[in-house]
Amino acid sequence: MSRKPSAERRRQLIEAAIRAMTRDGVAKTTTRSIAAEAGVSLSVFHYCFDSKQALLESVITSITDHYIAGVREAIQPKATLRETFLAGIHAYFDHVAANPGEHMLTYELTQYALRQPGFEHLARHQYEQYTHIYTELLEELGRTRGYELLVPAPVLARYLAAMTDGLTLNYLVLGDKAGALHVLDTIANHLTSLVNE
Repeated sequence: MSRKPSAERRRQLIEAAIRAMTRDGVAKTTTRSIAAEAGVSLSVFHYCFDSKQALLESVITSITDHYIAGVREAIQPKATLRETFLAGIHAYFDHVAANPGEHMLTYELTQYALRQPGFEHLARHQYEQYTHIYTELLEELGRTRGYELLVPAPVLARYLAAMTDGLTLNYLVLGDKAGALHVLDTIANHLTSLVNE
């Protein structure tokens, strides 16, 4: 086994955990099975992560980072604010459609964290992270475009998180891409109506 930097080993274990949990479920995935999926010893896992909680927090952050990178790139200012919102929401949904297993895993992680004593803070962290990232994106758009939100950015961010959360679950259950795209248009229209350009 070649020696790799700790950060690289952590990334390797996080990606292995995502694959294993997507395939086998959160409750059935053990630290041993994650180490095996990553092709490393269990001692390497314990060197990189203090606990399963620490790993799960990193998994949540990693999955969020996967789609946020695409959203950030997509929301570069377009001709209109509506087009900018629509581009960002589409980038998010494109990630859902391309990676349904990852998004199903986020729901499973939420439920798992809420049901496991001592893990509840992971679910809170997950949703606080969504709100924080959406707030940051909205404020960044405001600075670059010079618009004023008609509701506070954190409130609009929570609304956007709730809308994308519901849309994601609806798509994962129904698989109706055309219907989801109509909802995306409605979300973009409503977001635009909450901004004073």
